[in-house]
Amino acid sequence: MVVSDIGIRAKKVLHAVVSEYLATGEAVGSHTVARRYALEVSPATVRAVMGELEDEGLLRQQHTSAGRIPTDRGLRLYIDTLLRVRSLSQCEKEDIRGRLGPATEPQEIMQRVARLLRELSHLAVVVQAPLPKSDEVSHLEFVRLRDDQFLAVIATTSGQVQNKVVHVDFSLSPGDLDRINNYLNNLVAGLTLDGMRQWVLEEIANEKVRLASRVGSPAALLPADHRGREWEPFEGSHDDDPVLAHALGLAAAAMPAADRPGEILFDGQSNLLANAADLDRARCVLRTLEEKDQIVKLLDRTLTAPGICVFIGAEANLADLDDISVVAASYGGEERPLGTIGVIGPSRMNYSRVIPLVDFTADVITEILPRI
Repeated sequence: MVVSDIGIRAKKVLHAVVSEYLATGEAVGSHTVARRYALEVSPATVRAVMGELEDEGLLRQQHTSAGRIPTDRGLRLYIDTLLRVRSLSQCEKEDIRGRLGPATEPQEIMQRVARLLRELSHLAVVVQAPLPKSDEVSHLEFVRLRDDQFLAVIATTSGQVQNKVVHVDFSLSPGDLDRINNYLNNLVAGLTLDGMRQWVLEEIANEKVRLASRVGSPAALLPADHRGREWEPFEGSHDDDPVLAHALGLAAAAMPAADRPGEILFDGQSNLLANAADLDRARCVLRTLEEKDQIVKLLDRTLTAPGICVFIGAEANLADLDDISVVAASYGGEERPLGTIGVIGPSRMNYSRVIPLVDFTADVITEILPRI
């Protein structure tokens, strides 16, 4: 059902019931709606409309003669079409900006985000650090530790630095190592880590490294998103150059694991216990968060969705609970989102407050990361 399927009066009654329920957590009766929401109709009329909304699956009674509470379907209709989201004030926005920056490390930002959302929402918070597969490489360098051991350093545009020790069974002169670093940086800077991995594997799959002009334009050997940029050949390169082969081998060894998820940070889990009428069910949610698999799937859905996402009850698929909602948003930009932030709480959370809070915080992270 869409909101146009119900009349104006039904929309007003649904809005009143959901608003009252979110504020109090109690079932809402017809007298309360008629008295507090100026609908200019009698309680009997409100009661009849509430019965119609119940027939449509938008409201339900917990027991006979009680008031109504919204179903997940009713909450979804309310959030998508009837909710009046309160904009953050300029003072609130400046406070968020000030508390998130300046920062020098992405990890520091993620920790600040988790703490800020927990304090402002009084709910549980989940923060996903930038995903390796979405992050662009800004610098790749191999540093000699010993003759048979190098430290691979991969820096990304989000400010993350990944280090990995690489063992080798060949020797390289200082000049050869400089050539390798220059060669690889010329090709992989600006690629995502997934793009870098794909290019390295494709080149290794070739029986011979083809960088000489006899195989065609050198640009044809570059990754797809590098074609068109100025290309500088590997100095002194030829088909059998062992240094060039070592460069590709080192790059392959330096790659982080494919499809590695971004680090997940949680904060405010105790708020789920404080707001829960059923502690056993709340503890079940906590176990689900600790296992992380389901929450990672939920964050992945947010990463590919436009705008802010609200998952209500069963939509969140957290421990099969129907009274938990998640409000989440991606950060990093629509073209290449880097990660996701969100809050987790009861279905009757204050959406008009939480939605703009999560949305604006994601925008601030997007602004801050490129400056690190």
